[in-house]
Amino acid sequence: MTRRSSRTPRALLAAGVLSLALLGSGCSQLGLSDDDKSSDAKPTPSASPTAAQPAFDSQFTRDGTFQSHITLDQAPGMDFVYTLYPTKSTPRTNEWYPKGGKYFSFTFQAYDLSQDIRAPFKTKRKVYLSHVAVTSATTTSNGGATESPYTLDAKAPKVTFDPQPLTTKWGMLITSPKGAFELRNQEIGDVSDDTIGVTLTLTADVAVETAAGSGKFTRQQVTQQVPIAIFASDQPTTSQSIPVDAN
Repeated sequence: MTRRSSRTPRALLAAGVLSLALLGSGCSQLGLSDDDKSSDAKPTPSASPTAAQPAFDSQFTRDGTFQSHITLDQAPGMDFVYTLYPTKSTPRTNEWYPKGGKYFSFTFQAYDLSQDIRAPFKTKRKVYLSHVAVTSATTTSNGGATESPYTLDAKAPKVTFDPQPLTTKWGMLITSPKGAFELRNQEIGDVSDDTIGVTLTLTADVAVETAAGSGKFTRQQVTQQVPIAIFASDQPTTSQSIPVDAN
């Protein structure tokens, strides 16, 4: 009689229990591995929200004013300055809507930077403005037809705010600090409801003295574009009644 026959059932039973334990452990480890892979996997990054950007970029709208400094190769050292700002009737540029009048004023002046700002005026080159023109073009959200809600085409001495500008055959004096062109309460009228911006193009015809006191001049054109944002609204732009000379 051998001992193998008496121990085999117990050995087999133990082996079976061990196999089941290992199998169960293996299943458990497999399940944990799957869960771990799921929890460790990095989620697909979603687009992070960004601050809303204006549909139509405009310094005028953002800052409530616009100023440009323009130099010309033909007039070195001369600084031409356009300044635009909303009037008191429609001061909130973030509330300029397609319908209703939107009012602005602008000035134009020349600075002779080749001389100190406090230098005698006779040492500065004179600049005269003869003609000023402004055209406008709209931009729409769906590429619609362009409109022109504001235009100007005038002799500068006739329309400037000063009723008695200093003028010569070259036009009106705009050299700082003795002269400046100023136009107030200009209206940008109704535009289509899908308008998101209006771009003004300002053009000034000037005569620039070649040297202070020389009396010799060269004719130049000074052009500047000014984008203005327009915001969607069912309501018209709100305006207040302001005297024409108050802005």
